[in-house]
Amino acid sequence: MGTDVATAKPTIMVVDDTPDNLELISGILRHQYKIRVATTGLRALAIARSASPPDIILLDISMPEMDGYQVCAALKDSAGTAAIPVIFMTARNDVDDETKGFECGAVDYITKPFVAPLVLARVKAQIGLKRMADFLRDQNGFLEREVARRTQEVCAIQDVTILAMASLSETRDNETGNHIRRTQHYVHALAKRLQQDPRYAPDLSDAMIMMLYKSAPLHDIGKVGIPDSILLKADRLTPQEFEIMKTHTTLGRDSIQQAEDELGIEVDFLRLAKEIACSHQEKWDGSGYPYGLKGLEIPLSARLMAIADVYDALISVRVYKPAMTHPEAVATMVKGKGSHFDPDLLEAFLTIQDEFQDIALRFRDA
Repeated sequence: MGTDVATAKPTIMVVDDTPDNLELISGILRHQYKIRVATTGLRALAIARSASPPDIILLDISMPEMDGYQVCAALKDSAGTAAIPVIFMTARNDVDDETKGFECGAVDYITKPFVAPLVLARVKAQIGLKRMADFLRDQNGFLEREVARRTQEVCAIQDVTILAMASLSETRDNETGNHIRRTQHYVHALAKRLQQDPRYAPDLSDAMIMMLYKSAPLHDIGKVGIPDSILLKADRLTPQEFEIMKTHTTLGRDSIQQAEDELGIEVDFLRLAKEIACSHQEKWDGSGYPYGLKGLEIPLSARLMAIADVYDALISVRVYKPAMTHPEAVATMVKGKGSHFDPDLLEAFLTIQDEFQDIALRFRDA
């Protein structure tokens, strides 16, 4: 049965180049503590950095080659040894010397000649503080790990909920297949490319791009509110039916807004989801819907989704059209530069069109 950490004898390392001093201080401490000794600063550092470091170090100041100040500074400069308390042992009693020692990171001084009760009291006090610090450090580490675990769990729930909501709309539109997955990756790839442009970099941090990636699957969530007779119609829509279909943009935004209202706080990725759901059918020249927004009036998130959505629609089979090849789709999109699409974003798309094609192949419909 192992010894409980709280009841185990702490280990004290005594560092002094004088054998008599080592023997004297060890004799005072050995009944209550495990003792390790080192006669040089380098040896002390090696022990402190080992797999079994001491709980506390009693360190002589005046040593050849590497004095106590240098040893203490080296200990404090290393993350693995910085938390080990250092008590200086010295015959000096000058205020400047003490000040220098504390500036190096020492926690106390023991002056020579040694007074046993005083040595034991000061060591005991620092051992108690060390144990409390270790306990708090362990607790903080546990809390940090727990927060990270919970955060990961919340993110996973969030991701699954988004995909479930997006898939709900997709199950009512049996032609779209892996559309939401492809468009999600298109948006991510296009945003990463734009991130390299100084004009867009401030608005496209890695965190923002990840939120865009998470929000993209909700772009057609409003389709759950479109009647089956229109959504599943195996032919082109009449003008009246198309007007109803167009409402999926505002229906999507409003449903996300309602969810956000219920939550009671504004959430960045839901803001983006509302932008994408409502405005991904807007066109650069103002001829889109639902509001006829023009140019930079259209949110960046929606302009990104417009390129992703149209490209995927062009390369996919629909009841009213065959699938285009990748070159055909690209040629068609080029014709929409400055009319349907933001010219800058279309140029960025053209530079990574091979990546779009790879995504389409990776997530192609069965």
